[in-house]
Amino acid sequence: MPTEDASRSRATLSEVASQADVSVSTVSKVLNGRAGVSDETRARIEALLQDKRYQQRNPKRQVAPLLDVLCYEVDSPFGSEVLASIEQSARQRRLGMVLTGATERSTPYPHWVDDVLRRQPVGVVLIACRLSAEDKQRLRSRNIPLVVIDPAGTPAPDVPSIGSADWNGGYQATRHLIDLGHTRIGIITGPTDMLASTARLSGYRAALESAGLGNDPALIRPGRFHHADGLEQGRTLLALPDRPTAIFASSDLYALGVYEAARSFGLTIPGDLSVVGYDDLRIAQWAGPPLTTVHVPLVAMAEQAVHLVMRLNDEPELAFSRIDLDTTLVVRGSSAKPV
Repeated sequence: MPTEDASRSRATLSEVASQADVSVSTVSKVLNGRAGVSDETRARIEALLQDKRYQQRNPKRQVAPLLDVLCYEVDSPFGSEVLASIEQSARQRRLGMVLTGATERSTPYPHWVDDVLRRQPVGVVLIACRLSAEDKQRLRSRNIPLVVIDPAGTPAPDVPSIGSADWNGGYQATRHLIDLGHTRIGIITGPTDMLASTARLSGYRAALESAGLGNDPALIRPGRFHHADGLEQGRTLLALPDRPTAIFASSDLYALGVYEAARSFGLTIPGDLSVVGYDDLRIAQWAGPPLTTVHVPLVAMAEQAVHLVMRLNDEPELAFSRIDLDTTLVVRGSSAKPV
């Protein structure tokens, strides 16, 4: 006997139209994001499509040669580098790119999904963003594949995501400082609702524990991956009576903020303070001194995301969850033995 979920997933266009008391063509307009439907009727149809878990029967839909990209903090160095890599990868496949900035909550603006449905792109890529269950279902019901790079929050099992080995990166960064002889190592972490942040912090703690060093809560400072957090929390760490001799700044932007904090205390890097960043953005090698950091393969992550979107477009039933790419430590001039 079919389950309730199975029967709900088999809803047809005509059944949805009948229950919504509209024509099949009206449901089709809603499915394709076209105008000519009142907001009330559109909402009623969308609710039914979601409730019935409707999915278009013919996976070979008519698509535009476009990739829709939703990015948190488009103007950040991290966002800029990932977007440049996505654009290059898309262009090699003769795809255009439509870019939208997310809100401060890492979510799309109202009606973003409506615009995506009208464009009918090959697929959607999110960068450090999240979608509601309703929006994900709307894309899924139209067979529009969705892939997330560095998801905000814990990666949802029903959405393919691309990330990096952040636990290993946090461990490598901290182990490097331990091997240099540092025993009092601070860290500036990212948002607690991001897997990348918690994984880097976990790697930091594991490295300290493996070396027999305790975890001092005073050495763990929060942030949201902004330069200003690196400056503020760097000053907080350096103002401690027993200040750290090294700081693992879990983003390169943090690290540059720590540089400023050290200068304000009259400290030199790496003479008085060693600093390790994370991401290996272009600005890392231009810092003074050049920044020791954990290299995140942003180009490869972007290429994987575009490749996966295209593959899911060809194979809608493909089961896929998560790819984590390797991270590597890049040693430059900001880390040295403690004096």
